[in-house]
Amino acid sequence: MTDLLTILLYIQIGLCAACLYRIIRGPTIPDRMVGIDIFGILVVGICAIISIQTEKSFILDIGIAWIILSFTGTITLAKYLSGKKLSE
Repeated sequence: MTDLLTILLYIQIGLCAACLYRIIRGPTIPDRMVGIDIFGILVVGICAIISIQTEKSFILDIGIAWIILSFTGTITLAKYLSGKKLSE
């Protein structure tokens, strides 16, 4: 079981590298935002795998906080790109 989780962890890290490439080289701002969203999802997956391997549940709390911040950032950027104020 541990070997499978280690392989999955390395796959997740490799996918994070691909997302970082999209974030840096993305031709438009929405492409970069999608890369940031996917990166956040992958980080939560990494937190889940590490939490299972180490049997420490507080790592899942870090993942949950990360995804809440990612969601808030996505909503904020979508409002900004649509030309609306944040208070609307």
